[in-house]
Amino acid sequence: MSRFLFVVPPLAGHVNPTVGVAAELVRRGHQVAWAGLPEVVGPLVGDGATVFRCASPDLADPALLRPPTLRGPAALKFLWERFLGPLAEHMAPGVRAAVAEFRPDVLVADQQAVAGGLVAERLGLVWATSAATTAGFTSLSGLPKVDSWIAGLIGELRQRIGDPWSTADPRLSGRLVLAFSTEALAGPVPSAGEQVRFVGPSLASRPAADDFPWHRLDPRTPTVLITLGTANAEAAPRFLAACAEAVRGRPDRAQAVIVDPTGTVPEFADRVLVRPRVPQLALLERCDAVICHGGHNTVCEALWYGLPLIVAPIRDDQPAVAAQVTDAGAGVRVRFNRATAEVLGAALDTVLREPGCREAAGRVRASFRAAGGATAAAVHLEALAARAK
Repeated sequence: MSRFLFVVPPLAGHVNPTVGVAAELVRRGHQVAWAGLPEVVGPLVGDGATVFRCASPDLADPALLRPPTLRGPAALKFLWERFLGPLAEHMAPGVRAAVAEFRPDVLVADQQAVAGGLVAERLGLVWATSAATTAGFTSLSGLPKVDSWIAGLIGELRQRIGDPWSTADPRLSGRLVLAFSTEALAGPVPSAGEQVRFVGPSLASRPAADDFPWHRLDPRTPTVLITLGTANAEAAPRFLAACAEAVRGRPDRAQAVIVDPTGTVPEFADRVLVRPRVPQLALLERCDAVICHGGHNTVCEALWYGLPLIVAPIRDDQPAVAAQVTDAGAGVRVRFNRATAEVLGAALDTVLREPGCREAAGRVRASFRAAGGATAAAVHLEALAARAK
């Protein structure tokens, strides 16, 4: 039996992949715990799970909200300067306390929970990376100056949290990186290193929304899920309204479920159903296509069911993930700021009517199912723990 400590940021999309892996490790007789913000992590990992408290910046602080117009390198710099850097500082004491109490054989750190890798190197722990997005294997900014700036920020964090003499990247373990995708989607990643293991999506059951009106979905009409994830509410209204108008203009060809936490998008009779949240995995089983921002989790969950996508990336890793979708042939890319109802309608006609995108999505689906998911990830972690012992 081994002990595994998952260090995760207070971001649902980064916690969710660990849930299935942890469940498989427990099934195999191991002990599992998390280090993170219990208010966010606890509901995602389930009752009875051990969550060691790590502090976090105030998630309700308006200063953490990036302006909707902030894009590209400026948005990435804002993310690191205002959130990911301070998050590492906040989390580090809690991670050290969790290690002291739980005594893990292997620490598994999410890419954005930089404190995990830094604390592990300082304490001499064996650790692995949980890669919630494969875009992190390459430059997100595409600009050497921005990458150098991020490296400098990480270097400053290392002086306070990690091993001051180390030069390794705390976002990518040198021993094991669990990539929750496959090369059928991500493409060959020569720079990733031999320690990278493509295990496909790790999907686990989530709390069901008992109030979802399933009866309002017409089984005879193709259903489209439209979502911009959990972190883009401030940029959502115009785009979602354009999506609703595109569906409204196709009364016999499509119906939509729109995820709108802001409550600003109107419903259109029975053609467009608007909800603040949805049981996404259960809903995807009944969908025919997805319109989204190119978030890695949403893209992989859609392709797990072989659904073609319309991707409208906003910032961060989303342009890289959107490029993966189009390079694989599994969807159509539109420009988030310029996507009108007409543009979105034409893209919708493509993914619903033309077989090419659906066939490509089916190929990615097959690769996902063959990769092993949570079981494959658990096997790799077991082997790492055995080597560590």
